[in-house]
Amino acid sequence: MSTRQSTKKRMSQSELLDYFADKTGMSRATVKDLFAELYSLASREIMSSGEFILPGLGKFVKAERKERQGRNPATGEIIQIPAKTTLKFRVGKNVKRTAFGDPYTDP
Repeated sequence: MSTRQSTKKRMSQSELLDYFADKTGMSRATVKDLFAELYSLASREIMSSGEFILPGLGKFVKAERKERQGRNPATGEIIQIPAKTTLKFRVGKNVKRTAFGDPYTDP
């Protein structure tokens, strides 16, 4: 895995809101409210069912990490890292194909 950072600047929240406002014809405030409602819906669904699907993009899934041993990097002492619940995002197949190309077709 490469540790080099991309030289292209990522899109800011403000730029994202402007983009969707321009594309949909909605006001910027309406787009912001839409994203707030999407966040609220995703949070509720993840809490109740453990996952939230964004059609065409992927899905958020609750995952459990087991308790494990680790090392304190400063002292080298072995420590116990407690179990915890995390959230993962599984990217959809079409997004992967768009981002990385389809490995099953000829270039």
